[in-house]
Amino acid sequence: MKKRKTSWTLVLLTSLMVLGACGSGGQDPTDSSGGNVSGGASSDPNVLVVASGADPVTLDIHQTNDQATTRVARQIYETLIKQTNDLELVPGLATEWEEIEENLYEFKLREDVVFHNGEAMTASDVAYTLRRAVDSPSISHIIGSIDPDTIEVIDDHTIHIGTNGAFGPFLTHLAHPAVGILSEKAVEEAGEDYGISSVVGTGPFEFVEWVTGSHVTLDRFDDHWDEPAGMERIEFRTITDSSVRLIELESGTVDIVYDIAPSDNEKVEENDELTLLATENLGTEYLGFNVRNDTPLQEVGVRRAIAHAIDVESIIQTVHMGIGTQMSGPINELVFGYNENLEATPYDVELAKELLAEAGYPDGGFSLSLYVGDNNQERIRVSQVVSAALEELGITVEVNQMEWGAFLDAAAAGEPDMFLLGWTTITTDADYGLYPLFHSSSFGEAGNRTFYHNERVDELLDAARSTSDQEERLAYYHEAQEIINDEMPWVYLQTRENVSGIRNWVQGFEHHPTGSYFLDTVSKN
Repeated sequence: MKKRKTSWTLVLLTSLMVLGACGSGGQDPTDSSGGNVSGGASSDPNVLVVASGADPVTLDIHQTNDQATTRVARQIYETLIKQTNDLELVPGLATEWEEIEENLYEFKLREDVVFHNGEAMTASDVAYTLRRAVDSPSISHIIGSIDPDTIEVIDDHTIHIGTNGAFGPFLTHLAHPAVGILSEKAVEEAGEDYGISSVVGTGPFEFVEWVTGSHVTLDRFDDHWDEPAGMERIEFRTITDSSVRLIELESGTVDIVYDIAPSDNEKVEENDELTLLATENLGTEYLGFNVRNDTPLQEVGVRRAIAHAIDVESIIQTVHMGIGTQMSGPINELVFGYNENLEATPYDVELAKELLAEAGYPDGGFSLSLYVGDNNQERIRVSQVVSAALEELGITVEVNQMEWGAFLDAAAAGEPDMFLLGWTTITTDADYGLYPLFHSSSFGEAGNRTFYHNERVDELLDAARSTSDQEERLAYYHEAQEIINDEMPWVYLQTRENVSGIRNWVQGFEHHPTGSYFLDTVSKN
């Protein structure tokens, strides 16, 4: 098939990183949700129209960690260190950094950076941002290695930041989109309205408006410290239905569509006016079990039975049109810490029935709720497959499709017995792929929506955070994954690809392996 662009070479920087000096130098839960189509044809050469399936939850990056938010926020906020499309760490708002003593770093900041409100960015804003991030239940797992007591403003453009002991992926975590630098003045003045009607960063685009369920509009920030963005305006349109997104792309009313449905790939490839861009993704899809609710899912035998009853390969072929690989563990092979010795759970209905009988449920005879976001058509189809598979075991599944933000809130509160989600290990390091999802300190909105708790897993994940010896860390992560596999709080589904459809008049658009893309280099001709 034609015009299918694929490609980037993944370098596992985390495993090779030298936490030393750096001079100057040259991004769910990850998914989307829906709403309405707004506006007319995308004929204005100065306006980029991007369609995705989800509204942001909020544009306060300390209050959520979902991809729909990150994809917009990444244009507004900037981090001290930037992670490029090749996963290289380069200077962002910091020009250089060095470890001045054990676990203490000095960062030099750019002197020509202003916020969208006209205020100069200083080290005080950086200190405010990091302390606020550490206190946030939603993202503290990302930046929790920082010891707030060590944050010291030396002058307007120099800051010291220390960690609670050795932490290998520290610099990579500082490049996470959720650690974009905020304006202390803007946040404090806006109060509870910050992230909704007031949004201020230092990035190449500034916030204009957000009409919930319709669109978010950003304008080029002409006082940006770096090269000016290629577009004068970006409009992010929220369109729930993937087929409607495709129609809008084909008609030219949008320029870029994120997350082309697998069933639509061929339609894009065969259209001479469009290009399909498909690249590897650092994420995984999973079915989560709430092991805290008073249901049979508290028993590992029931969880294993359900896992064996789900034909993941069939899901890959029929729902995802052959895109993806069945997972054998919670992180994919592109992530440092991946355990290649784990084996995928085989599809075996008879074994599933035996395991269910051994657990005391020979005929099933119970009901479970399954929540899924209404934004992702593939996950909705998977929910139907899961429901049918469990019906064969005598288990009744009540599927509840919910608006994306409400779904995340419900799962974080522990409402569903089961849920379908994905996670992107943005940092390429197992800490980010395991700690938020399986450590008991991360219950709820931080990521552990299964409420899984194993003391040994906690110990291993803590130990891996406390050393920079990569071989030691690898051993800790391998053992943790083996325990998690044995206790099965998830059914591992498949790896993902980033797949976008673009009009051929769009230039300079590239994927980032995390699924959240930089748009400042994009132009139209």
